[in-house]
Amino acid sequence: MKDAKTDRPAAPEPGGSPAQDYVLDRQVGFLLRRANQRHLAIFAAAIPGLTPTQFAALARLCELGPQSQNALGRATAMDAATIKGVVDRLRARGLVAAARDPGDRRRIVLAATEAGRAAFEAARAAAHRVSADTLAPLAPGERQAFLDMLARLG
Repeated sequence: MKDAKTDRPAAPEPGGSPAQDYVLDRQVGFLLRRANQRHLAIFAAAIPGLTPTQFAALARLCELGPQSQNALGRATAMDAATIKGVVDRLRARGLVAAARDPGDRRRIVLAATEAGRAAFEAARAAAHRVSADTLAPLAPGERQAFLDMLARLG
């Protein structure tokens, strides 16, 4: 039986057979992964020069100003290994620079370079379109509610 609203299999009745009581198409992780795959494809087509994680790091540096790598990782919800790789790739492209913190010579501070700020500005309108295109299947009133619910899950 299919759910009339989504054209996906309807949620099973409790007490159904083991094969029927777990429908992959109704599981949050599976649906989030499919939505993320769609979003990543839209992003790659709109902003081919940066990955979503690179864009996020660059956007945060442009928004917040210089940050330690640790703080940038927290601000972008990336673990230490992920943010290190992202920063290394952005530095190799000349979009991010690293310098010693004048107040604490042991700490390295990252900042968007002029080229990094220009890359962010050049991609900003496309990034807004990526969000709009990702949310396009939802009715206008559903879009903000969906974003609010995702924020609560994070």
